[in-house]
Amino acid sequence: MASKTIKIAYLYEDLMNTYGDSGDVKIIRFLLKKQGYSTQIDNISLGDKFDAFDYDFVFFGGGQDFEQTVIAKDLPRHKETLTKYINDGKPMLGVCGGYQLVGTYYKTNSGVTIKGLDILPFHTVFKADKRMIGDTRYMSEWGEVRAFENHSGQTYFDDPDKLHPLGTMIEGYGNNPQDHVEGLRYRNFIGTYSHGPILKNLNVANAIVKMILEWHDERMKKAAADKAV
Repeated sequence: MASKTIKIAYLYEDLMNTYGDSGDVKIIRFLLKKQGYSTQIDNISLGDKFDAFDYDFVFFGGGQDFEQTVIAKDLPRHKETLTKYINDGKPMLGVCGGYQLVGTYYKTNSGVTIKGLDILPFHTVFKADKRMIGDTRYMSEWGEVRAFENHSGQTYFDDPDKLHPLGTMIEGYGNNPQDHVEGLRYRNFIGTYSHGPILKNLNVANAIVKMILEWHDERMKKAAADKAV
């Protein structure tokens, strides 16, 4: 019988949990429970071993500049597994800092450049004169999304042909004041500036749950096949 336990990796839960982003994981757990699944949530923190393919879903929340500087020193250990996981189309959600660090770099207010994982071609620059804060609305492929944003980091795609925005702005700023788009969708990786948490929008939450269950079924079939050999 296939496992009814969904494994979730929460990257740096103890350091990256701005504006209650852990609520996204709680909503996923609630929706999975309604479908008869239990969840195992592992905090992957500084120094921990991690293979993304051991999990059905990877979550990476937001943090302040200091926390991002701390984890940026530890994060490169996971570049290979996360690169393969994202490019293989497995489900991952990155919010604010967890979104920014999948890109090439984040330039802080003090001018320090924090290297990202350089998995996807985009970068972020902190601009102190433009704090983007307030309610936000945008249209995604799953319908309208309502959330809250609070960031001075402005994100820009370096390869717009490869990357696609999560949504088109109706209200608020999104990635930056010029492009009028919010977040990023690359295969089943979703990056966003939406707090609130974003998954209070059940249209988005249910879409991610569907991705998770599809990957879980695939992972369990592969595990069973490997065991049978």
